[in-house]
Amino acid sequence: MADQKHPRHYDEAFKRKIVQLYESGKPSRETGAEYDIARSTLRRWVQDIRNSGFTRAADDRTPEQNEPVGPGRRDRQLEMEVDVSEQAAPVLARK
Repeated sequence: MADQKHPRHYDEAFKRKIVQLYESGKPSRETGAEYDIARSTLRRWVQDIRNSGFTRAADDRTPEQNEPVGPGRRDRQLEMEVDVSEQAAPVLARK
């Protein structure tokens, strides 16, 4: 088990694999013992995936990070770059 100062971090694919094992009928006690995962952690992963389709690690992303890269996201990025250059123009012109 990981200590409190150095918790373990699992990637989304691993969490989904463990949840699939559990949902296929493997008891949480066996799954937890085999992969050294607390039963409460496994229950949380199962609940999160059932409720939202993601575990909490994925839910921590901002809506912008979840948005696919496309025209809308690119337009906002370009607008921010224009705003910065407009604000910097007077300062750079003085030098």
